[in-house]
Amino acid sequence: MIGTIDIRECAPHDVESIEALYPTAFPEEDLLPLVRELLAATRDTLSLVGIIGDVLAGHILFTICSVARKPDKVALLGPLAVAPACQRQGVGAALIHAGMRRMETAGMRSIFVLGDPGYYGRFGFAPDDGVTPPYRLPEEWRDAWQSHVFGDNGGPLQGELSVPQPWRHPALWEG
Repeated sequence: MIGTIDIRECAPHDVESIEALYPTAFPEEDLLPLVRELLAATRDTLSLVGIIGDVLAGHILFTICSVARKPDKVALLGPLAVAPACQRQGVGAALIHAGMRRMETAGMRSIFVLGDPGYYGRFGFAPDDGVTPPYRLPEEWRDAWQSHVFGDNGGPLQGELSVPQPWRHPALWEG
């Protein structure tokens, strides 16, 4: 088991470690352009790091979004990366829980994610067909589009997720 995980907001001195983390966590995907754009858009993002000792063990981003023609505040979770040596030890879960608490406190109605239903289902996410992503997903990813709703907020949302510029790259959504 790993040591204590310190979760805190990303600081400028973390960027180099974050940029080193993503290629090791996702060797088949180049998420660095997205991560760099999201880190630069600090107004609409929550960037959290998980530190063990003095090592950056994980990173997560939440982007503030909206649903077309709805007043509700919602967020998009992702990407989430954990250093290979720290995977399956609670780092990702700690980052998700900390981010979800902050999003709920900030008044978000829902959080959306495109990810493994088996993993994100443990945090209360469930497939969502009421709010559609900004680009058509491959059919095999249909159940990967999920949401977590905070409390009873007047029924399910309907409409298209409106995302800021860093998320407006079709390749992020089309496989």
